[in-house]
Amino acid sequence: MDYNERTEFAIDCFLLAGRIMMESGAETYRVEDTMIRMAHSQGMVNAQSYVTPTGIIFSLGRTQPTRITSIPNRATNLHRISLVNTISRKLTSSIITLEEAYDELKQIEAKNYMLPNTIQILAAALASGAFLMMFDGVGADILAAMIAGGVGYWVLLLVTDVTKVKFFSEFIASLAVGILAALAVRFGVGQQLDTIIIGSVMPLVPGVIITIAIRDLMAGHFTSGMARGIEALLTAFAIGSGIALALTLI
Repeated sequence: MDYNERTEFAIDCFLLAGRIMMESGAETYRVEDTMIRMAHSQGMVNAQSYVTPTGIIFSLGRTQPTRITSIPNRATNLHRISLVNTISRKLTSSIITLEEAYDELKQIEAKNYMLPNTIQILAAALASGAFLMMFDGVGADILAAMIAGGVGYWVLLLVTDVTKVKFFSEFIASLAVGILAALAVRFGVGQQLDTIIIGSVMPLVPGVIITIAIRDLMAGHFTSGMARGIEALLTAFAIGSGIALALTLI
């Protein structure tokens, strides 16, 4: 391939790496640093990237066209981030070629690294019981918290798959958690309503998003930090609204 085709291919590779990382919940500074290091390894020393939670802008300088890619979906998947980082390190160390790096990135993009829904629901149920004890709950409420947390997370996955609207699915999931917790207390399965609810909604709380938002702000990426912070705030509002509505109904 000639110089222009080689350059376009390189940009495709860098944008693919950045998009996979952003879709997997990576910090903005990490994505920018990874893309720049990959470009420098190919002798493209004037490369610059601008990353936001919804898109990436990448340029090799004034003589080359600026390219962008959108980030339509975002989720937390630290394993994919680690895999892309590994490919970046191998490329910058000349262990693999650009073509090999692109092929490996395409494989990461195509493969689903998320655990089966059954495992996710079970993990959410166990985490709910553990969080209940962490918040000084009583042992008699563990079963209620596990059921509410597991069912709530199942509802989250189901509604997300149907509607593709993140905040609506979190609202419905927290509504289900609140209703189940209130019914558990009413029928004597649980004792402390507040601790059951707190433990059960913890799998829905955007802890990773809040952490990344603060990290981006500390690194000076104010646009991304504020965007992620607002996303976390809206998620917290959806969870709170769902619990409030459940307590009103029951």
